[in-house]
Amino acid sequence: MAESTIWWLLAGGAVALELLTGTFYLLMFALGLAAAALAAHAGASFPVQLVAAAVVGGGAVAGWHVFRGRQPAAAAAGANRDVNLDVGESVHIDAWNADGTAQVKYRGAQWTVMPAPGVNQATGQHRVREVVGNRLVVEKI
Repeated sequence: MAESTIWWLLAGGAVALELLTGTFYLLMFALGLAAAALAAHAGASFPVQLVAAAVVGGGAVAGWHVFRGRQPAAAAAGANRDVNLDVGESVHIDAWNADGTAQVKYRGAQWTVMPAPGVNQATGQHRVREVVGNRLVVEKI
C-alpha cells in the first residue's frame, strides 16, 4: 500500500473520530495528516512527511487555540437568549414581598421573580436578565 494512501486513511479516521466526539481540534490534526499525504504524493521521504504532518497539524491546532482564546466568553445558559428564550422578555411587577421576591403572571403561570444584583426593587415593567432554576432574575426597564 502506498504511503499516501495510509496518510489519507489516517486523515479520514481523524475526521470520522471528530464527527463522533465533536472535537474541532481533530479536524486540525486531520489537516496535518492530509499535508503528509500530499507530501507523499509529491515524492517526499517519510521523515519529510512526518515533519509536514507535525508542522501543519500542530500549527493549525495552535492557531485555532489562539483564535478561540481571543473570542469573548459565552454567556451562561441561564442568561443566554440563544439557549433560554425567556431572557429579554418583559414582565410587570405590581408589588415586592418582604423576602425580596415578587410573584408575576408570565406565560400563563405564576413565576417567582428576584431582582438582579444591584437593582432596586421597584414596581412596573422589568426585563428578564436571567433564569435561575424556576426563578426569573429581572432588571428595571
